Amino acid sequence: QVQLVESGGGLVQPGGSLRLSCAPSGSIFSINDMGWYRQAPGKERELVAHITSGGSTNYADSVKGRFTISRDNAKNTVYLQMNSLKSEDTAVYYCNAKLRRRPWVTPEDYWGQGTQVTVSS
Repeated sequence: QVQLVESGGGLVQPGGSLRLSCAPSGSIFSINDMGWYRQAPGKERELVAHITSGGSTNYADSVKGRFTISRDNAKNTVYLQMNSLKSEDTAVYYCNAKLRRRPWVTPEDYWGQGTQVTVSS
């Protein structure tokens, strides 16, 4: 069984920084794209950042210049470095990965349980 495990969320003051991490807890064969999503109360889930297996990245306009997504393929881990945090960044952040548990299967999407990020003074 594969489970995405997230860490790094918490309470931070405006202008502060947090670093989120996500990695599968079980055995996997390969990971393709990975990304971070977030959902604030009363709003729809939105894509924050995305990174391909080749390292190409994409960001939501609201976080460009402040957030950085990266991955460590040796550890099967994706990171989200969040700087200059604003109150509007407050949300539950979810990790997403498209991966194969074993050879000869179609890659499927997996999600983490979510980690709360609260930006407040």
